[in-house]
Amino acid sequence: MFNIVFEDPETKKPEYVYQNSWGITTRTIGVLVMVHGDNKGLVLPPKVASIQAVVIPCGITANLSEADKNSLLDSCKELEKTLKAAGVKSKADLRDNYSPGWKYNHWELKGVPIRIELGPRDVAQSKFVVVRRDTGAKQDVVRADAGKEILKLLDTIQKDLFNKAKAAEDENIIVANTWDEMCAGLDKSCLLLSPFCGDIPCEEAIKKDSTRDVVVEEGAPAMGAKGLCIPFKQPAEIKPNMKCVYPSCKNAPKHYTLFGRSY
Repeated sequence: MFNIVFEDPETKKPEYVYQNSWGITTRTIGVLVMVHGDNKGLVLPPKVASIQAVVIPCGITANLSEADKNSLLDSCKELEKTLKAAGVKSKADLRDNYSPGWKYNHWELKGVPIRIELGPRDVAQSKFVVVRRDTGAKQDVVRADAGKEILKLLDTIQKDLFNKAKAAEDENIIVANTWDEMCAGLDKSCLLLSPFCGDIPCEEAIKKDSTRDVVVEEGAPAMGAKGLCIPFKQPAEIKPNMKCVYPSCKNAPKHYTLFGRSY
């Protein structure tokens, strides 16, 4: 779009450079939040989480002696050090002006992948309870295996989140060879792979004619479809008898192009 060209050393002809449009931007962060988040707040994949595991002391009551309380807090600090030494970005939340339940909600909101609950009984039994942010599943972990087991679980969470997001993406990308199929797919908030000639006037016509005149429901997308990219992996071969997805277009399609409705 910026007309940046260079002279090909072999052909001596001007060629366009390959360039990235944005790089990593706040849009990328927004997509991450939208794809993985839930009604409790953020759900962060472990590889991008600034805190991967938070250690929360539990069971501190009025009946617990000061010595046992200090022993529990020291155990939490020691577990934090153990996890950091193993390569886990961890934090012990030892604030005494908040209840464990409040801390659970606080760190869930922030999307920390793993919550570790450690109480006096757990210290005595040399174990702790691990809670996954993405599924809420709980499991006991032996203290001696802390670093190995948490790293293993972080890897599992990373893979599970990716697979879940990939499955959702695949379910919402459909092949639409006709205009009616494209419009129906857009109304279902899908992305469409459609045969397209690649001409700008044709894309402008697609955008204009796929815009909703009437909003079906409040907040529903109503803008027209626009071309997003030409996937390297094409869903099918463009055959000689195929037509561009736009009904009035007389040009032959060149590729299957990914279309989506703007929000």
